[in-house]
Amino acid sequence: MIEIIINKNQWDAVLKTVDVFDFYHTYDYHHISKKEGEHPILIKYSEKGVVIALPFLLRKVPESKFQDFTSVYGYAGPITKGIDENFNNSEFLKEFKNYLVNNNIISVFSRLNPFIPFQNICLQGFGEISALSHIVNIDITRNLEEQKHSYHKRLRTHINKARRECYVKSAETKEEVLEYIDLYYANMERVNAKKDYFFDHEYFFQLLDSKDFNTRILLAIEKETQNIIAGAMFIETNKIVQYHLSGSDFAYLNLFPIKLLIDEMRIIASNKNYKFFNLGGGVGSKEDSLFHFKSSFSQDFKNFTIWKCVSDIEKYEALIVEKMKPNCDNFVKNCTYFFPCYRCKS
Repeated sequence: MIEIIINKNQWDAVLKTVDVFDFYHTYDYHHISKKEGEHPILIKYSEKGVVIALPFLLRKVPESKFQDFTSVYGYAGPITKGIDENFNNSEFLKEFKNYLVNNNIISVFSRLNPFIPFQNICLQGFGEISALSHIVNIDITRNLEEQKHSYHKRLRTHINKARRECYVKSAETKEEVLEYIDLYYANMERVNAKKDYFFDHEYFFQLLDSKDFNTRILLAIEKETQNIIAGAMFIETNKIVQYHLSGSDFAYLNLFPIKLLIDEMRIIASNKNYKFFNLGGGVGSKEDSLFHFKSSFSQDFKNFTIWKCVSDIEKYEALIVEKMKPNCDNFVKNCTYFFPCYRCKS
């Protein structure tokens, strides 16, 4: 049976029934991160003690009768109860496909979560599951010394220097949070980030205020000047820590304050007996300089995987022809550059 959930109390009740979820699956995060025209929705499927729940953002396809599902920024995908590696997903897929067709939902896209079990088991046989790259996890189930021993030698040297010159505290006042936000914006400008990464002030404060998960901002303070020289946001849910957003003062990069903040969060998470500390990957799923920075902390790589599917291929291709052919110099119906193709802006 398929249920459609948009109410917070019902959404929260589903999360309490599943085996594990991350903050990316919560009602609050979907509403905090949604863009104009996106509507958070939780699809709940039930079958003889089995629960599969899929959170999405529902969007209307402009100038058409169709809608589509997309994923929040981060790592979402299905969350479950009562499933193992032998689960037969045929009934779930049958009902889910019927729901998509009956509601003119032409395509589905979701980023999957490497720390949530059995996601592939739920989705296999419908659409395409692709591993695009890797993310970096620090194995915080090992003891602190073993973790640090896995650091690159130069990283250990940098962190030792940072601890001599700086100390770490949590952001406790509005003024401290605003200083952190300014550092984050400056960092995004320095790397020429897309405008989507320039979240407004409300976004940061809503994350801090949410009761669905615990948001922590750590600040690096230079001892000599007492200046805030870096900040990093970490979000904790169900023994999973996600390194979310960070920024540092360009004038103090030689003190390696972001490396210090990640190391401090590693110690906090280990002392809380958490299981996973995800640093994420590179920009745009590339194993770039950002990825190599993160991999200096750990070689425990997990696959970054996406799921995409189409409910009716003939209607999907017709929509592509309608939307893309007049505007796309390289038009082909089976183009794989962007999904869904009809939303490609290049």
